Amino acid sequence: MEFTSSSSSFSKSKPRWTHDVFISFRGEDTRESFVSHLHSGLSNAGVNAFFDEVSLLRGMELEQLLQAIEGSQISLVVFSHSYIRSTWCLDELVKIIECHETHGQKVVPIFYYVDPHVIRHQVDDYDLALTAREQQTLKGEHMERVLSRWGGALTKASNFSGWDVKNHRNEAELVKKIVEDILTQLDNALLSITEFPVGLEPRVQEVTGYIENQSTNVCIIGIWGMGGSGKTTIAKTIYNQIHRRFSYRSFIENIREVCDTDGSGHVHLQEQLISDVTKTKVKLHSVGMGKNMIENKLSGKRALIVLDDVNEFEQLKHLCGNRSWFGQGSVVIITTRDLHLLRLLKVDYVYDMRKMDKNESIELFSWHAFREAKPVEDYNEVARNVVAYCGGLPLALEVLGSYLMKRTKKEWTSVLSKLEIIPNDQVQEKLRISFDGLHDEMEKDIFLDVCCFFIGKDRANVTDILNGCGLHADIGIPVLIERSLIKVEKNNKLGMHHLLRDMGREIIREHSMKEPGKRSRLWFCEDVLDVLTTNTGTEAIEGLVLKMHFSSRDCFETYSFEEMKRLRLLQLCHVQLTGDFGHLSKHLRWICWQGFPLKYIPNNFYLKAVIALDLKHSRLRLLWKKPQVYILHAMYF
Repeated sequence: MEFTSSSSSFSKSKPRWTHDVFISFRGEDTRESFVSHLHSGLSNAGVNAFFDEVSLLRGMELEQLLQAIEGSQISLVVFSHSYIRSTWCLDELVKIIECHETHGQKVVPIFYYVDPHVIRHQVDDYDLALTAREQQTLKGEHMERVLSRWGGALTKASNFSGWDVKNHRNEAELVKKIVEDILTQLDNALLSITEFPVGLEPRVQEVTGYIENQSTNVCIIGIWGMGGSGKTTIAKTIYNQIHRRFSYRSFIENIREVCDTDGSGHVHLQEQLISDVTKTKVKLHSVGMGKNMIENKLSGKRALIVLDDVNEFEQLKHLCGNRSWFGQGSVVIITTRDLHLLRLLKVDYVYDMRKMDKNESIELFSWHAFREAKPVEDYNEVARNVVAYCGGLPLALEVLGSYLMKRTKKEWTSVLSKLEIIPNDQVQEKLRISFDGLHDEMEKDIFLDVCCFFIGKDRANVTDILNGCGLHADIGIPVLIERSLIKVEKNNKLGMHHLLRDMGREIIREHSMKEPGKRSRLWFCEDVLDVLTTNTGTEAIEGLVLKMHFSSRDCFETYSFEEMKRLRLLQLCHVQLTGDFGHLSKHLRWICWQGFPLKYIPNNFYLKAVIALDLKHSRLRLLWKKPQVYILHAMYF
């Protein structure tokens, strides 16, 4: 910029902007040359510029022009030789200065082969023009008052930082610079994203690359992934990069939260969408009214709509239920934890949020923990241990990095040890949203079973076992996959992010913090040992896992299982039991006992309900001393 600005006053009330830029100019000087190129440059850059000459040719009244000025974030005033000879231009200028002083609107003067000094002091041609205007149309006190307003507006406008055409090699170069500067000034209205955008660019490019190839169609994109994986951050970054190409745009954040906390949430979401794209406040009385208005307002319009954190199909039906609602070239972006919603909507493209790789994780964590791209040398090893714990999840890297900043290495080690037992509250709160969003208790049971017993197990076998438990896993497991709670890895094995695993286990632990025997599932070795040695197991226990070293000499009594009458999942490794095997539950569906210590299965070990029996690496010489008849889906020896 080439001129210093006068001090500005801040707005008492800020209007809703309907345009990015208002261009004030005198048509006979610049309409077909400089201003035409300026308007084209701004439009190509995605800036919504109000071009008053176009509007005037359509019969727009001065009052409507003044309203457009009020709704514009920046006013570009192109001073040319005949600008001052138009009372219309001068009245526009007065309004522009008024909006600057009352609403904080930015004013950028452009001096088109006119000396700024002449405008500032109304001398030479401008002084004569003012006098001529005075003689032709104004009289008495009215004349003095209007001339004072015009003169004051000219002086104030010319004192703002602006551009002088004479100081540039050509007009094309100047237009380019002005457009770049306007984009910079408008950037303060961009959506706020993460302070440290590590790894964002390649992920964003994958999505924007797809959008670019669909420029003539209505393009609906889903961004899908587990909680804390960065879906909202990517959506905001994409919005910031492309929103200026769209005159009609809206970013609606935290949709799940709005609907959870507000009984009329769907109507409020529709009101926000319509208000955003029309730049006017609306009041709806029903979702049906909202759907009709969205269709009417956006039909044939090229719009950018971002719907963040969608968790119900009804939300999509009410906000973007039909492609015909939008004009060609429109883009709708949806972030969700539920893949099934995107399939129902028949989106064009699903971006699956991938976890951060090792280098990205270390860099992101380091920025939060050390304000540097790499760990401080003394902290290098412990920092990498924390990063490994986070498993490439941006939320965990940011939360733990910020929490550990400026703490001693001893404190870091203590925190890491604690995390192995009790997960971080902030991370867990975010992840638990997905679990709480499951409407079916059977789906929750399947998730908790997988957390404790079936990570790394064959999907088909687990499905059979859980079906045998009455949990309808044929549909339950696909739902959990769609909700980003579990995944299928190589060789059809079930997998899960270990922070989700920890979240599930913490949910179980919360039910009985101090008495492990009253929890539904036991997996932590010390808790299981406590229950078996103190005989404190209860009917609440449905699953138990205990892994001992193959050289362990510990032996447990079978009567420790007597009260676990609902036990259905049992996983033991190199565990020795002595006593009457009839004490074990009659509801067992899965027994995985590696290193089974006996030479044959006791006849009173009730197996008629068992779906899968895994006795690998056992000492078995024969199954039973007496013949038995069982129907098992899977047996492993």
